[in-house]
Amino acid sequence: MSEVQAPRHDWRSEEVQALFALPFNDLLFRAQSVHRAHFDPNAVQLSTLLSIKTGACPEDCAYCPQSVRFETGLKAEPLMPLQDVVRAAQEAKDNGATRFCMGAAWRSPKDRDLAKVEEMVREVKAMGLETCVTLGMLKQHQAQRLADAGLDYYNHNIDTSPEHYSEIITTRTFEDRLETLANVREAGMKVCCGGIVGMGESPTDRAEMLRVLANLPQHPESVPINELVQVPGTPLDGAAPLDPFEFVRTIAVARVMMPMAHVRLSAGRTQMNDELQALCFFAGANSIFYGERLLTTSNPQNEKDRQLFQRLGIKPEGQGVAAGVKAEAGVCADHHHCGAADHIPAVAPASATA
Repeated sequence: MSEVQAPRHDWRSEEVQALFALPFNDLLFRAQSVHRAHFDPNAVQLSTLLSIKTGACPEDCAYCPQSVRFETGLKAEPLMPLQDVVRAAQEAKDNGATRFCMGAAWRSPKDRDLAKVEEMVREVKAMGLETCVTLGMLKQHQAQRLADAGLDYYNHNIDTSPEHYSEIITTRTFEDRLETLANVREAGMKVCCGGIVGMGESPTDRAEMLRVLANLPQHPESVPINELVQVPGTPLDGAAPLDPFEFVRTIAVARVMMPMAHVRLSAGRTQMNDELQALCFFAGANSIFYGERLLTTSNPQNEKDRQLFQRLGIKPEGQGVAAGVKAEAGVCADHHHCGAADHIPAVAPASATA
């Protein structure tokens, strides 16, 4: 049976749970078949994430070291100067990234701050990079301003299922998240939206999170799947670790349900060995954050990623050989705010969730 079919937006809960319940090999075979029908199976899109304003966020996201409510030792930093952002973007481009993502730890941006972000977007876009920002909740006129500045993607994760959401965040609602996504779409921008697993949610919660994403009127173009990065001082520090195979299943089901989206292997890669990452790529992940940090957490270093890509025969999407990568390597070069992608800190290495 061909896996080439029109994307669906009418998934039922029992259908999604049935996908998760498939034997592991059967699920991966199906996901890889869908993946090959829409993408080069040996190409991965590379994004770099920079925290342009770190810490002092008023929200209480239980996974996030940037919340002002938790004692995590994170030093709050104001909005970065434009020249520093441009310098970081150039470095990311030189290292092979094709998209530059900027995150600010705000509940929602003030209009006066938005003007500075718009300038960053214009400057980075002029360098030939795709642009993405994550700034928290957006009003419709703010989304339109970012679109007018040329922003390509807006990241705003739903984090988890509607049912589990209140266990993770109480300072904004699940519906608030959906409203921001609708404002972004109305402004004509692309959507980067996924979630975080390993936060004490049930298998049903993971299925429902993906069902909400897949049943949006238009699938997100980028779907980051984050594994919780536990940070001392946050309420989720000490949460029971997720079975690695369950994480791979989440990647695979996302690929089956949203066949034309880039599924990003996002936060949590630092704690994954090469074999687990390889399984994720086989399950349909075709985007990563490339760099040394993700907002406030660490990320595999560039050279380590290059070596892994060389071993797997993976190349960066949209380019022959990434800048700074030797031709013989054949290698390489996609948030949300926080250690999970909705609250970001300084130059993008790794704890992001996006």
